[in-house]
Amino acid sequence: MTIGIPKEIKNNENRVGMTPAGVFELVKNNHTVVIQKDAGFGSGFLDKDYQDVGAVIIDTIDEVYALGDMIVKVKEPIEKEYSLITSKHVIFTYFHFASSETLTKQMLKSNAVCIAYETVEDEDGSLPLLTPMSEVAGRMAIQQGAKYLEKPIKGRGVLLGGVPGVPPGRVLVLGAGIVGVQAAKMAAGLGAHVTIMDINMKQLRYVNDVMPNHVVTEFSSEYNIRKRIKNHDLIIGGVLIKGAKAPKLVTRDMLKDMRPGTVIVDVAVDQGGCIETTKATTHENPTYIIDDVVHYCVANMPGAVPYTSTLALTNVTLPYVLKLANMGWEMACDKDQTLAKGLNIVKGKIVYKEIAEAFNWQIDAM
Repeated sequence: MTIGIPKEIKNNENRVGMTPAGVFELVKNNHTVVIQKDAGFGSGFLDKDYQDVGAVIIDTIDEVYALGDMIVKVKEPIEKEYSLITSKHVIFTYFHFASSETLTKQMLKSNAVCIAYETVEDEDGSLPLLTPMSEVAGRMAIQQGAKYLEKPIKGRGVLLGGVPGVPPGRVLVLGAGIVGVQAAKMAAGLGAHVTIMDINMKQLRYVNDVMPNHVVTEFSSEYNIRKRIKNHDLIIGGVLIKGAKAPKLVTRDMLKDMRPGTVIVDVAVDQGGCIETTKATTHENPTYIIDDVVHYCVANMPGAVPYTSTLALTNVTLPYVLKLANMGWEMACDKDQTLAKGLNIVKGKIVYKEIAEAFNWQIDAM
């Protein structure tokens, strides 16, 4: 099989679909890998690194799609790529279809097979290909939130860790999944007071057991959220419903209850966001202000730390890429039900019900 790895073209997306180590394994299994010139540069990998392990360097994105049977990338295709995707392709990437009706319609029109990293699901319900990027994003949420709390960039002027004689900042984390736990861990490490909310009592018990005493758990309800947003400095949105739009836990009218300079970091932006006022931003223009509340809603947060992110992503995607390349998508998904859960769109049909439900469409049977 020929595997194509294009250069990511989303704003300030510096990750690449595979490291040279991953390409080495594919070539060792007698596959051809074509990678666009400078695709790995932003992540710290040179064309020579890929050539040394047997990859073929291609000048343009058009050629990569024309030659590739399977396209392995990081972010969802954007408008420039729509016309390059055809019925011959298997596209393996993060799609987040529920947040974009346009993308969904275009992939249906292409008749390609679309396998989404974010819905590949183990028997225990965990999401092995989403987990590493959620870990990165959760940790980055505190790093970015701490920065935007600074007064020169319109934050409250609060140091999360405080200093002797001055109380620490207060962080509210919505969601106790991978993002939430990693955010709480980072905030606690800085010395902030952290409240983490979820509706899953089993997960809250786990957080309560593993976190230090200045991380407190609370059941998530509208009443409790409205109460907590009044005195917290940084609010992290870390809610995920697999393959579906995120629920709106903080509504527009709640902003008036927050103190001026409060910062919101909505990590759920890829799935539409769990804050009603969320709109996707970029690393180039990461924030906006509504009712004196700073919103940071970058849709590809891990793209800011591409070396770490690309290594972490290839660690988990490579075994599935090898299965798809060695067996073909049909046999691979038939033999591996974890991978089969990643099937979102197949030859013009939606086969993942949460996507259809997001747009009130009918799901197609395979």
